[in-house]
This record gives sequence, C-alpha cells and structure tokens, in this order.
Amino acid sequence: MLDNFGREITYLRLSVTERCSLRCLYCRADEGLCPKQVELNTRDLVRIVDACADLGINRVRLTGGEPLLRRDIVQIVSGIRANSKIRDISLTTNAQMLAEVAAGLKQAGLDRVNISLDSLKPDVFHQMTGGDLEKVKAGINASIEAGLDPIKINVVLVRGWNDLEVDDFIALTRDHALDVRFIEYMPIGEGSQSENLRVDNSKILQERPALRPVPPRNPGQPSRDYQIPGYKGRVGFISPISHQFCADCNRIRVMSDGTLRTCLGQEQEISLVQALAECDEALKEKIRTAVLCKSAGHNFRTAQLNARGMSKIGG
Repeated sequence: MLDNFGREITYLRLSVTERCSLRCLYCRADEGLCPKQVELNTRDLVRIVDACADLGINRVRLTGGEPLLRRDIVQIVSGIRANSKIRDISLTTNAQMLAEVAAGLKQAGLDRVNISLDSLKPDVFHQMTGGDLEKVKAGINASIEAGLDPIKINVVLVRGWNDLEVDDFIALTRDHALDVRFIEYMPIGEGSQSENLRVDNSKILQERPALRPVPPRNPGQPSRDYQIPGYKGRVGFISPISHQFCADCNRIRVMSDGTLRTCLGQEQEISLVQALAECDEALKEKIRTAVLCKSAGHNFRTAQLNARGMSKIGG
C-alpha cells in the first residue's frame, strides 16, 4: 500500500484504549479520573487489522493509554496472531501490570514489548508518572523470562527532571540486551509548552562519542540506533523535532474509537466506524483512501496540536 509520496505503508499502531493508570507530566498530568471512553470491541479491532493486512500492513503495535487495562488484551493479541500476514506484534506499556500477564501475552502471540521508563530513581519516577518503579522492574524481568524481546525502554527526557540520568540509562545496555531509546518531548497535549523542557537528542549524541552507529532493526523505524563496543544492548534516539524522519514514514494510527490518523503530527482524522458497520471491502476502501491523503510531513514546528493528547492518539 503506497501513499501519494511513494512511501510503502506497512506498520499499524493500534490504540486499544484511552484509559491509563498513570499521569505522566508530559501526557495527562492535569487529568483527574480517567473514565472509559468509547472503545471498539475485540472483533472490530481484529477486523481493522485484517483489513490493513490485506492492504499490505505486516507489523502491528498495540498502544493506549495503557493497553493492559483492556481485560481482553490477550484475546486481541491472539486474534491478530491468527492472521498469517502479520509478521510482528508488539505492545507499548507502562509495565505497572506487566509482570502478571507477560507470559500469557507471549503465549497468545505477542513478539515484544516497549516499556515506558522515565527515571531510574524511585522518587523521581513517581513524581513524573505517579507510578511504582519496582513494578516496572518486575515487568522487565517477567518479559525477559517470557522471551518478549528485544525489550525496548522508552525514555522521554524532560529538562530539569531526568536529563541528568542519560548515562545511567545508557549503562543499562552494558550487561543487558535492552534497547534504551531517548524520545524528544513533543508538542502534543500536555507537551504543548515543551520548547523549554525539550532535550535535544543531537546534543546527547555529540557529547558521547563512544556511541557508534549500528544498522536499524526494521526499515522505516524512527529510531537512529547506536551501541558502545562490547555492550549487549543498544541506544536509540527518536528525534521528531530536531531530526525529522517523515520521508521514511511507513505507519498509520487507529485510535480506540475507530478513528484513523495517518500522521501523529497532523490533525486530519477519518472515522472507520461507518465502514465497520458496512462490510470489509468498505473498510479497506476507507483505509486506502486515507493513506492516499497522508501528508508529506508532520506539523510540529508550525502548529500546536491540542485536539487530542498523546494518550488518545496512541503515541
């Protein structure tokens, strides 16, 4: 499936819920209770994946919110796994519930996990997210035991909060086959005032010449990967602001209410709900049409994207 710029779209990020158990300062810190919004059921989520697979999608990432809040998350994974055209299923999680379900997710067909971890200091982690660092550590260990690898650790650097922990995170890759990825703070939702808090990834890399570039794990991935010789893991940099990677973008996003967004950094959205109520061919045509309208690049530099926060879009 090609867009109008000749990019092959092979990757679907599928948000299964807007709900989350944490309140990260860059995402939804000012929100109170997180009521359950309209969420597609298991069958319709799998139908969307099947339609995308028929159009050329072969990788799916389950996101939220926090996807493990879905009681049917194992059924969603197994339903996607049943499609032989999908070669890779991954999941992004805050890991507060991961230790209990890692083995079951692997058995259902999940290949790997991305774990959000913004500080290695328990007090700072709790202040930034409201979460429990020990639960994240338990989730990482359970994922290693279950074989959900490579495990990727996502770190959103925020100036004045965790920017002095960069070397501590890099040190995790010395003895463990983990991918630690530093993600630039993006101007979405709570991040709309991010300019003064953003840490430029290029500066981090410039100050650490021991990091050597290594080939990407997947084509079109947003992360530029590096490794210190002799270390088991990798260090990645996802830099949508300082190092735009739109020319290689291979993804679309579908939110938990059935809305498709072809670019994280654009406001254009298309509902798939009516097509779901019709037939699979109508669904595929709606997706195909949306992809043909995919923009050339994001709009982070010139607009404030506040209509939906990151947790609603699916990260």
